[in-house]
Amino acid sequence: MKYEIKCIGVLTSGGDAPGMNAAVRSVTRAAIFNGMRVKAIYRGYKGLITNEIVEFQTQNVSNIIQQGGTILKSARCAEFRTPEGRKLAYDNMVAAEIDALVVIGGDGTFTGARIFAQEYNVPIVGLPGTIDNDLYGTDSTIGYDTALNTIVEAVDKIRDTATSHDRLFFIEVMGRDAGFLALNSALASGAEAAIIPERETKVDQLEELIKNGFRKTKNSSIVIVAESDITGGATEMAEHVRKEHPEYDVRVTILGHIQRGGSPTAYDRILASRMGVASIDALVDEQRNIMIGIVNDEIVHVPFTKAIKDDKPVNENLLGVLQILSI
Repeated sequence: MKYEIKCIGVLTSGGDAPGMNAAVRSVTRAAIFNGMRVKAIYRGYKGLITNEIVEFQTQNVSNIIQQGGTILKSARCAEFRTPEGRKLAYDNMVAAEIDALVVIGGDGTFTGARIFAQEYNVPIVGLPGTIDNDLYGTDSTIGYDTALNTIVEAVDKIRDTATSHDRLFFIEVMGRDAGFLALNSALASGAEAAIIPERETKVDQLEELIKNGFRKTKNSSIVIVAESDITGGATEMAEHVRKEHPEYDVRVTILGHIQRGGSPTAYDRILASRMGVASIDALVDEQRNIMIGIVNDEIVHVPFTKAIKDDKPVNENLLGVLQILSI
């Protein structure tokens, strides 16, 4: 018998990303367009457990496409990792007459969704909302383009003071397990190097940088460092250079949470809008336990298991491009 979906729940979970609100808007309006009711769940999976569920009409998502962050809030929820917590979440979901979920977040969000779907046979579709761009099966995630542009704008400003004082700046960006932000912001900002977790060890990368004499023809230098434990972060890099090369005037800037905020770029608004509509189309077509991705500008469906477990590789050729352009 066909499983008819009359009401969907939508939530945002994990780290906030610019474009999440555009996704919530798209999911809400696409569901209403298809004759469904929409229940907004505040504070992610925690809101399912604490029953923070509100019915949304189309006007609830007016004037949010340009806003950063998430109007639905986000929160950590250790209780959802327990069978008892998920049972309470399911009971609240049933009481709210929610037939299916659209969850917006990263790999942790999808891991919870996959387990929840298996336990209670709930149709769930995920939208990739994370600035790290580290989810397998999609060329880009919601929020990545905005964060990348934020980093480039900040690095451009740091470059001004680096040049004025002949300094070497190590700039730390987010990307605990993935170097997409570091590598591409280095290319876009004209940085001399990017230190990323996917490539060799931190010492190898740094020594290679020094050996190539990256300051011989420059009156300033910028190195972008991913915050990963593998790289050691910008502070550890800077300390190593100060110790081994005291002739360099070294400075550190950690961009931190500025990378998460701000109005989403046009690309992220369009991406979120397309993915939101695609999530409802998928549910109408009886798809479940999938992430909506985009590959070569086409919408694709990726099983949660692949999106979570498979590693998304960086383009190693870009490191070569960066090295060539840093001479």
